Amino acid sequence: MPGPPPKNPSLRQRRNKSSSRALLPSKPKRQLRKPQLPKLEKGEKWHPYAVKFWETIWASPMSSEFVHGDEPALLRLLFLTDRYWKGGSLEVAKEIRMMEQQFGLTPLSRRRLEWTVAQAEDAKDRHEKNRSKNAKNILDIDPIEDPRGVLAE
Repeated sequence: MPGPPPKNPSLRQRRNKSSSRALLPSKPKRQLRKPQLPKLEKGEKWHPYAVKFWETIWASPMSSEFVHGDEPALLRLLFLTDRYWKGGSLEVAKEIRMMEQQFGLTPLSRRRLEWTVAQAEDAKDRHEKNRSKNAKNILDIDPIEDPRGVLAE
């Protein structure tokens, strides 16, 4: 006896859909404009690595997923980065690491969020094309030239 018929897919309660899955463009079309670096106290300047970090974040594919409400936390991350490069402690480095994970700035956090950069998808597609092309070339070997033909005789 076959059992009950399967449920209609619209009635299923668990669909295994990820709420954060996204395909990130390799060159983001920014939804948000990059915030200007805030002014520091008199006589202080941003560390060059902190400025580079800020530029890199906003030029990255992950910036397309940021919303306006993320700016205060990103600014805190910038201040921590500046503090770290000006002689910060291990505690500052730990906090930076945790905040980077929250914004998908590490490979593992992007994987957890199920974010895929389009450039990687294109490379994967090219790899699959080349692989199938190479397999086809292998199958097109002339049986006369195939050394395994000796075994068939």
